[in-house]
Amino acid sequence: MFTKEDLQQIEKHGQTPGAVERQLENFRRGFPFLHVVRAASPGDGVTVADEAEASAAVARYEKEAPGLGIVKFVPASGAATRMFKELFEFVNDDRRGKGIDTLLANIEKFAFWPELKAVLPAGAGDKAVVGAIVGEGLGYGRKPKGLVTFHAYPEGSRKAVEEHLVEGAVYAASNGVAKIHFTVSPEHRAGFEALLAEKIPVYEKRFGIRYEISFSVQKPSTDTIAVNPDNTPFRQEDGSLLFRPAGHGALIENLNEIDADLIFIKNIDNVTTDARRGDTIRYKKVLAGMLLDLQDRAFEYLKALEVGGAELEPIAGFIENRLCVKLPADYDSALLRAVLDRPIRVCGMVRNEGEPGGGPFWVANSDGTQSLQIAESSQIAPADLPLMQSATHFNPVDLVCGVRDSKGRKFDLRRYTDPSTGFISSKSSGGRELRAQELPGLWNGAMADWNTVFVDVPVTTFSPVKVVQDLLRPQHQ
Repeated sequence: MFTKEDLQQIEKHGQTPGAVERQLENFRRGFPFLHVVRAASPGDGVTVADEAEASAAVARYEKEAPGLGIVKFVPASGAATRMFKELFEFVNDDRRGKGIDTLLANIEKFAFWPELKAVLPAGAGDKAVVGAIVGEGLGYGRKPKGLVTFHAYPEGSRKAVEEHLVEGAVYAASNGVAKIHFTVSPEHRAGFEALLAEKIPVYEKRFGIRYEISFSVQKPSTDTIAVNPDNTPFRQEDGSLLFRPAGHGALIENLNEIDADLIFIKNIDNVTTDARRGDTIRYKKVLAGMLLDLQDRAFEYLKALEVGGAELEPIAGFIENRLCVKLPADYDSALLRAVLDRPIRVCGMVRNEGEPGGGPFWVANSDGTQSLQIAESSQIAPADLPLMQSATHFNPVDLVCGVRDSKGRKFDLRRYTDPSTGFISSKSSGGRELRAQELPGLWNGAMADWNTVFVDVPVTTFSPVKVVQDLLRPQHQ
């Protein structure tokens, strides 16, 4: 199956032919489904904080933040191919759908219009306009979402990465320093660095803080091969194989290298404008304050168990009611310690309004417990899909993570993954359909053995940009 050139390419990626063949077998066979029990819901796995509880959590976070090492972690490595897929189809294949009509009818409403207008020749037709967005001109078809102009302001437009600078300043700063870590593709790093070098002084002056920006790239050895819809290797125009970053799951390696007490995680495209950012700021602090409270209690109980003689019943009650882990009837102190001594994540969940994405579920584990997991539809057996359709909430990727143990040491996050968890997704490259393998998702299998708490957050905290026309939504205007 593999040519001499293929084998050289595989080796260059830090992989072996056997590993790539196993990836191809995963496409053919699929992954085992999760043992989902039921969808989590308010009062049964989704915490709904009242106003007093939310305010108390905010106050706790704001009080403790100066003494914490805080990092905002932003996965930003993906190219914006899906965002501009329909535009490629129009330019390359003359396939004009309603999305193109919407785009062109509202072209002057996009924040990137002034940049686009400057590179368009006089009298440019529809195809020339669309071509200038994805090809020669703005070149967005080859850029990551972070370098796409999202929002217009009186003082000038902002790209997505700039909105994360603003967010970092207002909820993730500690002692006047906002630390933000971006995961980027190697070919895009220079673009990020150039833009940030220009913009950081502007935002440091505006917010009276200092930024510490760091980058990492997904390791090529974690990439997976892409296939055609018939599961044969997808080949690029030059005949070479296409390897893709294995989804956010590969980023557990990058996350594991972050030295912090508290890590916020949010996708690069989930940002809104200054005027609409109030709920986002408040609820990031709510999630963080709730995490600090849960972590303190877990550490207290761990220490009590280590000393010995502790009453197990109140500890089990905390685990079941607050950490959302259902224990077997025959639990013992060893199991309680094992459950408490894990990384913890508090995840915002928004009400299900039909957006694509995974959802919160109760899942049965091999140790007899049930715990909360974020599951994608592709991870759920067809017979269990009605459970997904009954879900009241879905995952906007809005996490706050505690990654230190009760002794203050950093957990090795690679020990808390489920390698058998993964899923196959439909993607595209240059307008061509392909199947991609994600092994396992960062907020799915890569955090499967964390303690997970879901919290209801307002839908106003979720403003994703999956296709370019999403930038016409009120959250981005």
